[in-house]
Amino acid sequence: MRTKLMASVAALALLGTTVPGWADMAAAEKWINDEFQPSTLSMDEQKAEMEWFIKAAEPFAGMEINVLSETIPTHTYESEVLTKAFEEITGIKVNHQLLGEGEVVQAVQTQMQTNRNLYDAYVNDSDLIGTHSRLQSAVNLSEWMEGEGKDVTNPGLDIEDFIGISFTTGPDGKIWQLPDQQFANLYWYRKDWFDRPEIKDKFKEMYGYDLGVPVNWSAYEDIAEFFSEHVKEIDGVRVYGHMDYGKRAPDLGWRMTDAWLSMAGAGSKGLPNGRPIDEWGIRMEEGSCNPAGASVSRGGAANGPAAVYAIRKWDEWLRQYAPPGAADLDFYQSLPALSQGNVAQQIFWYTAFTADMVKSKADGNNTVDDEGTPLWKMAPSPHGPYWEEGMKIGYQDAGSWTLFKSTPVERRKAAWLYAQFVTSKTVDVKKSHVGLTVIRDSTINHESFSERAPKLGGLVEFYRSPDRVMWTPTGVNVPDYPKLAQIWWQQIGDVNSGAFTPQEAMDRLASEMDQTMARMQAADEAANVYGGCGPRLNEEKDPSEWLGKGGAKAKLDNEKPQGETVAYEEIIKRWQ
Repeated sequence: MRTKLMASVAALALLGTTVPGWADMAAAEKWINDEFQPSTLSMDEQKAEMEWFIKAAEPFAGMEINVLSETIPTHTYESEVLTKAFEEITGIKVNHQLLGEGEVVQAVQTQMQTNRNLYDAYVNDSDLIGTHSRLQSAVNLSEWMEGEGKDVTNPGLDIEDFIGISFTTGPDGKIWQLPDQQFANLYWYRKDWFDRPEIKDKFKEMYGYDLGVPVNWSAYEDIAEFFSEHVKEIDGVRVYGHMDYGKRAPDLGWRMTDAWLSMAGAGSKGLPNGRPIDEWGIRMEEGSCNPAGASVSRGGAANGPAAVYAIRKWDEWLRQYAPPGAADLDFYQSLPALSQGNVAQQIFWYTAFTADMVKSKADGNNTVDDEGTPLWKMAPSPHGPYWEEGMKIGYQDAGSWTLFKSTPVERRKAAWLYAQFVTSKTVDVKKSHVGLTVIRDSTINHESFSERAPKLGGLVEFYRSPDRVMWTPTGVNVPDYPKLAQIWWQQIGDVNSGAFTPQEAMDRLASEMDQTMARMQAADEAANVYGGCGPRLNEEKDPSEWLGKGGAKAKLDNEKPQGETVAYEEIIKRWQ
């Protein structure tokens, strides 16, 4: 790593930069000294990197650009702090707007459809890799960095250092997005409660096995029941064994598309995504770029037994074991709600909210002790009864900088400079300590994270472990993420409202996805809209011809095998 850093600095030196205006370099040095510590770079290396930015930004000084991302702590820091640093150092003003994820996806979709330049760059989930690589309205960054954008591409960018770069690489082997923040959904639990002897003894007596991190959904369900219906109260507080959300909103769809079906075991084996059936239940054969269908009748699994089981369990647990009102919360409300300190565990918890969960007691966080050490831990997600060894175990994503061809080149170049600035080695360690959404291997292995690890509940151990590759984002089977994702939340909302059973809702969902993909197929065949990689749907057959025969998995006779748990300490040994 040291050799690579020195090579980057040497590359910067070869540019022969003459810093235009000492006020800019003085500003850079002030930011390096006052804000951008610690860093994986030495101060001299940081200055060299900032000299490159100053020189590269000269043609764009005085320009004002607009970028968009969702609202999480990492992006708040970028919007409030890093835009100011970037403007003082480069002379480029950035309006970094923050909106909900659904609004970001909608803006991205609108710019792709209309070719109007709404924003000069977006932080857009890598879930859209199948969309960007097919529609090609986004800028192919591999070609951009070697061609039109070469003069504004940081020689010290070090693409290989980004731990999620595979997520933003299309089936063509090209990079379409640059990671800005990364997170996984893991299992979260109150280790202090699980370690209490009287609670451990009572659980063992009732269920016949040790209380610990659940390996399967059977154990998770037992633990949820145990705390909600049998423990009920700890230290004078009414407690619950499960937390989730169910509000009829776009993020309810992501709750399911973010690998929930594959955690139950609905997909096929394979990393980063199952083949031929992925975590959405969409079929695409190995070696093909053409999705073949989502319904069981077309060889998919979106309405198969494992998928229906997954939705049924989400609904049952939300109703039976979560705190009152949880079914009316959305994604942004439910995750910080854990800090109230009345929930024992959560099966589906996003590490993007770690920053909220490590706040002090003075900030209203009841899940840390007086010294600020978490009373909770994060651990691997348990899997459902249809899951098999070799499948992905959960979701991980990288919110990533995305440029569009519809953005004028000069504005695109200025935005690309900002994207590289906020992900640069000069800035990244400090930004990662603020937002705790680590994107660089060099950052997570920095000594400052070794020192802070005991107060981050397992985050550092997870991201340093070889196991992290088993958590992956939506893959290339999904041909057009914005069009298909909007179908999910409405159908899942009908389950929560009681309007439809899980089977009815998933039948409707799979059918709507197939209808939407049929329209994509027609557009691709008529006008090459998806570059020849649009859907090519299988003809419908009787589901019995697919179930358990290369399509969706057949229904199990027993969907609740014996509960199984593991000690957290054993997980840490494996991660290390």
